[in-house]
Amino acid sequence: MDANERNGLERLTALDAREALTKGEITSEALVSACIGRITRRDPDVRAWTHVNFDAALEAARTSDAQRAAGEAMGALAGIPVGVKDIIDTKDFPTELGSPVFAGRRPKADAFVVSALKAAGAIIIGKTVTTELAFFGPGETRNPHDPSRTPGGSSSGSAAAVADFQVPLALGTQTAGSIIRPASYCGVIGIKPTFGYVSRTGVLEQSQPLDTIGGYTRSVEDVALLLDCIDGFDIADRDMMAGRRASLLQALQTPMSRTPRLAFVKSPAWPHADENMKAAFELFASTFKGDVEVTETALPANFDRIIRLQQIVQFSDIARNYGPIADANPDLVSDKLKEIIAEGRTFSAASYDQARSMREALYEELRPIFVHNDVILTAAAQGIAPVGLASTGSPMFNGLWTYLGMPCLSLPLLSIEGLPAGVQLISAREDGARLLRVASWMMKERGQSV
Repeated sequence: MDANERNGLERLTALDAREALTKGEITSEALVSACIGRITRRDPDVRAWTHVNFDAALEAARTSDAQRAAGEAMGALAGIPVGVKDIIDTKDFPTELGSPVFAGRRPKADAFVVSALKAAGAIIIGKTVTTELAFFGPGETRNPHDPSRTPGGSSSGSAAAVADFQVPLALGTQTAGSIIRPASYCGVIGIKPTFGYVSRTGVLEQSQPLDTIGGYTRSVEDVALLLDCIDGFDIADRDMMAGRRASLLQALQTPMSRTPRLAFVKSPAWPHADENMKAAFELFASTFKGDVEVTETALPANFDRIIRLQQIVQFSDIARNYGPIADANPDLVSDKLKEIIAEGRTFSAASYDQARSMREALYEELRPIFVHNDVILTAAAQGIAPVGLASTGSPMFNGLWTYLGMPCLSLPLLSIEGLPAGVQLISAREDGARLLRVASWMMKERGQSV
């Protein structure tokens, strides 16, 4: 075990590491060395990484330390190691998209978010495992809490690496449930921001109306820090939200003026949750103290269709974007992906257009919930991580919120059979800061730490 790992540096949150670096209590070289030691010791079991470059990471750390010692202005993530999901382009590492079709693929430029991380001083330690083309085909990653179980997908390696203290931050993506579900299974915080909040330039396109960039952390404050560093406006992404981004980290420093009001929602996926999850979640929702309002709230009646509407959009786009890949490389593409491509090709253009066009009307029907409530409270997954590595679990508890473009966050606040399970919070699109304030309050209220 590395001496820096013995000192627990790899367990620091990004914000705590930044403070220690600023005060001169630690060096970036020591922090990166601790993470490298953890990866070296643990990754044969967890298998979170597809490519790493320890020598380059240590050299970057030494450079960061020298700049700090010289009194140079330092970025918000200066000297802090970060993992990047392997569908996000990096010029310093291969980006193979979780598929043998793209083995050895080497982008010529960084994705917008990778450039943003580097501009903030972050050290990209490597690429994390993704499922096949960020869909259902599992990669090699195991759940760090139980290697016989899935870590979820498609952001498998990013969730597992943060959960296992291999890095404090990692990027992920979500088109249905690819951030929130692995966060729930692995017991970390996962954030899927509002659709259009973060640029997708240089990221594999699965479904343009749904794809969203987010990530994993071990504190709510780190969520704010990460998003503040990657939220720059990119004119090349035609779906980006216009307008200036207020600092989420600063917003968290403003305390809530009252206790939160929570709408406990049993979504259309609720009947498919396992009984232990239902019991644990209902108990969780019923045991808030004081004047916290938790109101069981029904979704509008026609929301029963929403899971299928999300699938029509996603599967149609998978057929359009991945169909040519599968047609040209039938022996290198999984049967499951071929099956979804075939299903996606059955949807007419009219069905696809209708599924897309209904999103705004359905979102408007949902908005009255937020007149009285700060956030929606619901489960992040059907249950704990399933046993076996042939599947990454179901995204049914997540896809409807992704379809609606709403910010979602999973908090590691439940334990079922000794394994983590997430509490999912969802806010109105424009209320990402409120979402983080409630999440921070909830983590403190329930006395949990990752």
